[in-house]
Amino acid sequence: MSAMLDIFRALGDPTRLRIFCLLRAMELAVGEIAQVVGQSQPRVSRHVRILAEAGLVERRKEGNWVFLRLPDDTSVAPLLALFDRMAPSESELLWQRADLARLAAVRNDRSRAAQAYFAEHAEHWDAIRSLHVAETDVEATMRALLDGEAIGRLLDIGTGTGRMIELFGPQASAVVAIDRSPDMLRLARAKLPEDAPGKYTLLMGDFAALPLDAGSIDTILLHQVLHYAPAPEQVISEAARVAQNGARILIADFAPHQREELRVRDQHARLGFSDEQMEGWFAHSGLMLERVEALPAKELTVKLWMGRRRGARILPIEGRVTP
Repeated sequence: MSAMLDIFRALGDPTRLRIFCLLRAMELAVGEIAQVVGQSQPRVSRHVRILAEAGLVERRKEGNWVFLRLPDDTSVAPLLALFDRMAPSESELLWQRADLARLAAVRNDRSRAAQAYFAEHAEHWDAIRSLHVAETDVEATMRALLDGEAIGRLLDIGTGTGRMIELFGPQASAVVAIDRSPDMLRLARAKLPEDAPGKYTLLMGDFAALPLDAGSIDTILLHQVLHYAPAPEQVISEAARVAQNGARILIADFAPHQREELRVRDQHARLGFSDEQMEGWFAHSGLMLERVEALPAKELTVKLWMGRRRGARILPIEGRVTP
């Protein structure tokens, strides 16, 4: 009874009810909520604290920002069903429409920030891309390697600008994207679809210590990430830990090369990887290396290594059976 009273007291305030409804639409930072509801950040933070204490909101720190979302579990599902059955009054319709309009402005702000970042770094990225095959070719090969089985719960390690979740997220049942940079996470967040806010979780975290439970992921992607890792074998081992039996892991990175300027200028910790290295790291982590694809270019060769967590029989998209 006490928990129920806490919930209704928390939602008894109009601003907190508005915040709850906004978070149903999308994950938001405290500052973004303040922008929508037209109140100061300290005041919004007090409202958020009350909602969090009632178990209605989850808070997650990301750099200097605090992001909020509705809980992933079933605790709020009855409330959402209740709201869906209730017809809003005229005044409620007015503030709902106004809030949604301001929420659209928040989305536009995110998109403009992403476009500005891309414009600022376009020359730098183009210089790297000119050394290897087109990303469209890499993405097409990744699609082909993952075709034929359900994506399931997808983990994108080092999501960067969010291209992988943009590419494979629609086919996944749920998506977790992790990056060490809050700036990159804000870029990725700008690409999230508007019609599935609860499906996507973006987290700031260490690739060698993933904030996920063991055996919780079906498909894992590391796209042009591993060469930044001082200890890539630890990253692969940690990816294997969170993979369920039969889960797939797909790594896209460079074959060994001698472009030392990438280490100096672009902070590449490793100048590519050999098949022997990758196979050894996979085996040490309980993964079987199933496929290797090479996409050569004049300067750099992109390699794709597909592995699988030992211990299950995987069926096509229609279903899967664990013996």
